[in-house]
Amino acid sequence: MPDTDQTIIRSTADGVATVTLNRPETLNALNATLRRELLAAFKALARDDAVRVVVLTGAGRGFCSGADLRGGEGERDFRRVLTDEYNPLVAAIRSLPKPVIAAVNGVAAGAGVSLALAADLVLAADDARFIQAFVKIGLVPDSGSTRTLVRALGRHRAARLIFTGEPLTAREAAEAGLVAAVAPAAELAELATRYAADLAAAPTRAIAYAKRAINAAEDEDLPASMAREAVLQALAGRTQDHVEGIAAFTEKRPARFIGR
Repeated sequence: MPDTDQTIIRSTADGVATVTLNRPETLNALNATLRRELLAAFKALARDDAVRVVVLTGAGRGFCSGADLRGGEGERDFRRVLTDEYNPLVAAIRSLPKPVIAAVNGVAAGAGVSLALAADLVLAADDARFIQAFVKIGLVPDSGSTRTLVRALGRHRAARLIFTGEPLTAREAAEAGLVAAVAPAAELAELATRYAADLAAAPTRAIAYAKRAINAAEDEDLPASMAREAVLQALAGRTQDHVEGIAAFTEKRPARFIGR
């Protein structure tokens, strides 16, 4: 059964947790309550062994329009809000020891882009747009999006998006490698369900270890990355899913992973 908080809806079925931003009247703008509830949800999901994959999406016609500009003076204490709220939220998604899929329906703007790109796989409706709108209000990108965009797009294309605030379409984002797949808007939920089902049947701990390696590899040199891989491979080699994978290979049958 769905668990409805004030600003998010959570449901879990067959190892898949779906977290839906639930402020559709604001295109799911991130006010203080939504940030707090979303961070609490991801912390809880990290501890829930029944959950093997998480889908993050938005209610209504948009994914997330970024910060709620009607939040008052407290929202303009930028350093505190970013340090205490936005950055921990992005970090919680990036470090979650299970895969996260962002199903981007409609617009993702400002911090909404950071939220989507914190996921491990991004799926987008064909009418989705990714907009770094900070320049329109005299601000700079935050919540990790500058780093992510420069690495994905290169300095000059990232600068064009950031300096102009022009949108990146779903197709352009896919061509740049930011988006794994694009589907018609009416088929996005079905696409996310298929991806999630495949990941929920995969060896969860091996994926968690691989995610740690991917996160670290963005900044490590080759020797450090190889050393980290060796440590994580040793951990993965002690899982029940590894034993099952070897048995299935030997017996020429599909593996039945249990996430342990």
